[in-house]
Amino acid sequence: MNEHNENLELHADATVGEILRNARTTGRRKREIQTISKLLCIREEFLQALEDGNYNAIPETVYILGFARNYAMELGLNPDEIVNKLKRELGLGGDCDESDEPDAISCAVPDNNEKSGKNVIQHVIKFVRKHWIWFVCALVAVVAGVISLVVLVPHSDVVPGATVATTDVVVADNAADAQYNLAVRERFGTENAADARVVLQATQESWVKIADRGGDTVFSRVLVPGDVYYVPMGDEYTATFGNAGGIDVWVDNALAPKQGADHVRVSGISLNPDSLMAEK
Repeated sequence: MNEHNENLELHADATVGEILRNARTTGRRKREIQTISKLLCIREEFLQALEDGNYNAIPETVYILGFARNYAMELGLNPDEIVNKLKRELGLGGDCDESDEPDAISCAVPDNNEKSGKNVIQHVIKFVRKHWIWFVCALVAVVAGVISLVVLVPHSDVVPGATVATTDVVVADNAADAQYNLAVRERFGTENAADARVVLQATQESWVKIADRGGDTVFSRVLVPGDVYYVPMGDEYTATFGNAGGIDVWVDNALAPKQGADHVRVSGISLNPDSLMAEK
């Protein structure tokens, strides 16, 4: 972290939005929101909302904290200080554990299981009431789509004995999917899926960052159980796992040894297929 960014974080009067905007627009490495949005897989309007302090534009508190953490890391800021300062701005009590990489969700949810369960239910009810029109529109769209398929799609007439021409269908699922320990929830890095030798799957919530040989970030986000990321082909990539025990690493459809224990942050993991399969 450079001295300029450190001074920004420690400025008592600066808001999180001001710190993020200044870090992005000042200094030697000025950045455009559009560029960072593509890099972090976070919508531009959400990054802009963080800088503007317009947190109502982001539907969930957990996403506000998660997006701010990833944004801060990409800008070279201290993510723990940014998240804790943001929590104070939002009126949330308590700080994250400083001993290892905190998860955005673990920072936002209380430790007490009973209280946490009630809060989650209340939060879901509040969210549905606030955004009920989204659910109505989605239901109308689904019904309209089904009706269109039934009414408008013509039924093909096949002459008995005729040879029907067929074309190869590209299957979206990777052949290794059947071996995953969890059903796939969402896929990232699908542009690499065709030739990826290394595939990551989250079995617990974990922040994952992938960097190339030059140290530039090619992927950074919090993965939740079931999420899959296809690592680009090559042996020059390294990874950081915020919760190393929560990430399964698959090499050529075989499960590699764990890269660390649960809730332990591990950096500098070589994604070279041979290194990953070596015994720890």
